[in-house]
Amino acid sequence: MDYNYRLDLSSLSKELRLLLEILKTEDYDSIGLVKKELYIDIDWEVFLQLASYHRVYPLIYSKLKRADDNRIPPHVIQTLYKEFKKNTLQMLLLSGEMEQISELFTENQIRLLYLKGPVIAADIYGDISLRTSKDLDILISITDLKRTEELLLSIGYEKEVVPTVLNDWKWRKHHVVYFHPQKNIELEIHWRLQPFPLKEPKFNELWERKRVSTLTSYPVYFLGKEDLLLYLISHGARHGWFRLRWLLDIDQMLRKGLKLEDINLLISKYQNRKLVGQALILASELLKTHMNDGWEKLTEGNDSKKIAQNAIEFIKGTESLATIMSSKYYKHYSLSLNSNLQRFFFFLILFYPSSKDLMTLRIPKPLHLLYVPLRPFLVVWRKTRKPS
Repeated sequence: MDYNYRLDLSSLSKELRLLLEILKTEDYDSIGLVKKELYIDIDWEVFLQLASYHRVYPLIYSKLKRADDNRIPPHVIQTLYKEFKKNTLQMLLLSGEMEQISELFTENQIRLLYLKGPVIAADIYGDISLRTSKDLDILISITDLKRTEELLLSIGYEKEVVPTVLNDWKWRKHHVVYFHPQKNIELEIHWRLQPFPLKEPKFNELWERKRVSTLTSYPVYFLGKEDLLLYLISHGARHGWFRLRWLLDIDQMLRKGLKLEDINLLISKYQNRKLVGQALILASELLKTHMNDGWEKLTEGNDSKKIAQNAIEFIKGTESLATIMSSKYYKHYSLSLNSNLQRFFFFLILFYPSSKDLMTLRIPKPLHLLYVPLRPFLVVWRKTRKPS
């Protein structure tokens, strides 16, 4: 990494600094060696809120419980333990559902790859209790979408109803959500890894590089190492890395010795060097992730440094995803991630009718093509009308 370059971390709260210090301390016995000044005037409620917000409380708890550090108030450990136990039960529930869904889909000749969830926790951390997951993310071929919906509805899942016009979901969406009210489990069925127009491998290519998990007795397939790393990087970048959990994933994968030569071709092919550089800078600066010279070369671009610094604004806060993604700052940040060609396609999509147009002006379905010429006027109308 360019050691003359450092992120400006002056805006980070003392609670977040302590959280980061604990996360990047590898040796449990060394937790007690964390600088004493980091514990001064800590608001432990804020510390707990940040551990929950960043979804890192399982790892924080696993470190603190073995550190026997009397500088940590007992109620903090107890709160972390309750959340840790709750998450472990959730991951066990998701593991069972993951296996059942895999068996059901395989029996019906539908190929699926798990993107996140217990299978990723086991692969990256070696223990499903050390990573959180609220749902199961599944990637399938877009040609299997209809059959997938039929299968899930047949076993009690309900599909999230999202208005659509002129099949705009193909351009604006990359997944659909299903929820099982009895099991209280949510599935995200993806037909793309990331929203269009981000460039990515085809499903068949990902399937050829798939791995099989040893977590369950029935075969469960998930992304190859290189594909998983690039997916997690793109996902984290797109969300402004507002969860430290995503950076921890990158940190853990690199610590396991992932070789650059195995991923360089994919980085070049799918034009995400800037995002990889951003992730490496953030992981190195915030978590002290070690990387060899090959990886360090990917951090040298000014674009990577700029978007890494911009992401700090999301990492330091406690705002919801909805609030973050609706902000002007995020919209500017999001555009900065894309290449010039991707920006062109992004703006092109803006002229395609959306469900918002459907809600603004109801037109009978046979006449939905009228939304194309009406789109600019409807956008202006929404922006100028006063809230009632």
